[in-house]
Amino acid sequence: MLRLLLLQASVNRRTSSACLYPHLAKLSSPALLLTRCLSSSSPQIPNGSYVEHLDNKDNHLDNNDNQTTPQATATISIDRSGLCNPPEHSHGPTSDSELVKHLKGIIKFRGGPISVAEYMKEVLTNPKAGFYINRDVFGAEGDFITSPEVSQMFGEMIGVWAMCLWEQMGQPNRVNLVELGPGRGTLMMDLLRGASKFRHFTESLHVHMVECSPTLQKIQHQNLKCVDDHMANNVGQRTVSTLAGTPVSWHAALEQVPSGLPTIIIAHEFYDALPVHQFQRTSRGWCEKMIDLAEDLTFRFVLSPQPTPAILSLLKRCKWAVTEEIAKLDQIEVCPKAMDLTQSIAKRISYDGGGALIIDYGLNGVVSDSLQAIRKHKFVNILDDPGSADLSAYVDFDSIRHSAQEASGEVSVHGPMTQSQFLGSLGINFRVEALLQNSTEEQAESLRTGYWRLVGEGEAPFWEGPEEEVPIGMGTRYMAMAIVNKKQGVPVPFQ
Repeated sequence: MLRLLLLQASVNRRTSSACLYPHLAKLSSPALLLTRCLSSSSPQIPNGSYVEHLDNKDNHLDNNDNQTTPQATATISIDRSGLCNPPEHSHGPTSDSELVKHLKGIIKFRGGPISVAEYMKEVLTNPKAGFYINRDVFGAEGDFITSPEVSQMFGEMIGVWAMCLWEQMGQPNRVNLVELGPGRGTLMMDLLRGASKFRHFTESLHVHMVECSPTLQKIQHQNLKCVDDHMANNVGQRTVSTLAGTPVSWHAALEQVPSGLPTIIIAHEFYDALPVHQFQRTSRGWCEKMIDLAEDLTFRFVLSPQPTPAILSLLKRCKWAVTEEIAKLDQIEVCPKAMDLTQSIAKRISYDGGGALIIDYGLNGVVSDSLQAIRKHKFVNILDDPGSADLSAYVDFDSIRHSAQEASGEVSVHGPMTQSQFLGSLGINFRVEALLQNSTEEQAESLRTGYWRLVGEGEAPFWEGPEEEVPIGMGTRYMAMAIVNKKQGVPVPFQ
């Protein structure tokens, strides 16, 4: 996942809030009403900054063919603030970890390399040693920070969006609210706390957390302040979040969430962790980039000598793109899992009603080479000590759109729009003003910093602290896209 690097800023001045609101957005009336009615409880005080993809030339394969195919000209903007370069390497005399032994065993057993996608899947979600499985990887003590950890306002604005969609759905009495990859549960915690005054909405919800990590499930249970509630007629018990009196269930996959009810799905920084296949253009056509063992038993990149099954996904992606877009690239990433997940979401929404909100960093077009690794808030080599660093790649929003439209004619796709546009249209400007009126000096500085990181672009103009700690806005680097049942019309704020 593209993450926020924590910069431990110590701020000693209170800045006028006037500089924060140069572009107040016009709200649709439901969003404006809900935003202004949110609780003005004391704000949280997280600190974080944003980073993007760091090109790692060590991870690029040499292309020695003599073809005249144009080389890649598309570039991805990056922000290297707060990072230590070059990437760290830990190959040495230390013994291999269990995951490294497992990966080497797979390669040796097959007698050949594995795909980048398989490597990525094992590194992140191996049941015994995957990066996400047995640890809390979020926050200052973890490896990265996400938007919900930056400010409570992010989860509150997602709550506004969900309530607006619920109103467009006709305010059904029973709704599944699903979050994919909920991390610590911070987004859902702020959503439920902010929506707790709207009892008709919260009483309709059954929250479903799609999380494969037992460790994170426990943290989510704690942050949502869950308790066991004995059901009527002694038919059993259920888990309830005391934040809004809402039942909560956990699942390892979206397919396990019961169907048959209108469904609202939130996928924030989930798609970027789905395994990607990488391809490189050569004299013999597109060859898949694979991972093999070198003579010294370290991992290395190689090219597949024969076409691989993933070539079918590449052909589908190229079919959706214009010829000129493909011609300028010599590397392409495709994510079949993202295509499959999107089709599952689209089909469920077409049958049950509702919608999905996808927020992530990425491009509205073909992605070239974006896979990155982050460990302890630093970019590292992708092949270095697998399982100790997060792996993530840019999300191909155009591919999501085509996948949804191909899956069902009963859904419509809206966006992507920038995160700044999305949050601004939902009323984050009004929310930060309300919180500033009831905040301490320290909270006020944190609110301004968090606000800029969520909706700003580039360096914060109000910052007077150390230059290396200046907050970097992520407002234009993250994008939001919605998939909804056509019967509900165009969702807020995509009108």
